[in-house]
Amino acid sequence: MVCVIMNEKMKPAAAAGTIKLGDLTVNRHGFGAMRVAGPDIWGDPKDRAAMRRLLVRAFELGHTFFDTADSYGPDVSEILIAEALHPYPKGLVIGTKGGLVRPTRHRWDEDGRPEHLRQAVDGSLKKLRIERIDLYQFHAPDPRVPYADSLGTLVELQRAGKIRHLGVSNVTVKQLEAARRIATIVSVQNQYNLEHRKDDDVLAACEKHGIAFLPWYPLGAGSALRSAKVKRVAARLGATPSQVALAWLLARSPAVLPIPGTGSIAHLEENAAAAELKLPPEDFAAL
Repeated sequence: MVCVIMNEKMKPAAAAGTIKLGDLTVNRHGFGAMRVAGPDIWGDPKDRAAMRRLLVRAFELGHTFFDTADSYGPDVSEILIAEALHPYPKGLVIGTKGGLVRPTRHRWDEDGRPEHLRQAVDGSLKKLRIERIDLYQFHAPDPRVPYADSLGTLVELQRAGKIRHLGVSNVTVKQLEAARRIATIVSVQNQYNLEHRKDDDVLAACEKHGIAFLPWYPLGAGSALRSAKVKRVAARLGATPSQVALAWLLARSPAVLPIPGTGSIAHLEENAAAAELKLPPEDFAAL
């Protein structure tokens, strides 16, 4: 285990305030642990020790919610989190996901079969070295499996004590409402950023029901950073484009819990500082 040294004065991510995930409270600027795996989110990173240091640094900076999935690597992200931070420091909440499989480097296939989800949950428990998963999100609906069968299986695992809270990912409003009829849903994780806002209706539903909304690709895989209007706002505020894009998400709704990820400590520290950036109303409107 890598020792975590906390300094209360050096946690910029905490400036975003907090948000609830069920009965858990986390800082509203999370960390996405997808990119600690190798290129294309496949296999081991070139430097495992560097990724362990990055994970420790993410917590030091005030990120108290880490998002991962068994498909990141696959398995690599969950294993590295445990290597870096177990036994976990007080206040750290880990959310993982299951329901996507990686038969090859470039494939992300849905698998919502009950038997697969049971194996996936047990696998995540083992890799993360925990007895109960804080937040388990169904990674994507499987068109070949009734949604109620997939979610019902996760509810059974929750009742068995293996899962604390449930979330869903990559869903429509209709699918979210279907999920809420089956389980208590505390989070939704969908693609959302300055350049991709088609899920405004899902975000509105989350606001209505007190559900945390976790935007994946919060920086648009870099596309949002190349926008001329983002660059203009960044220059005016003395910030970077990524900080502006993240600050916009934080200002967009109190239900939003951004989870930017990176394999670089320099980028990690830059992103964490976005929590301290307050967009003037005219800049928020311009974006």
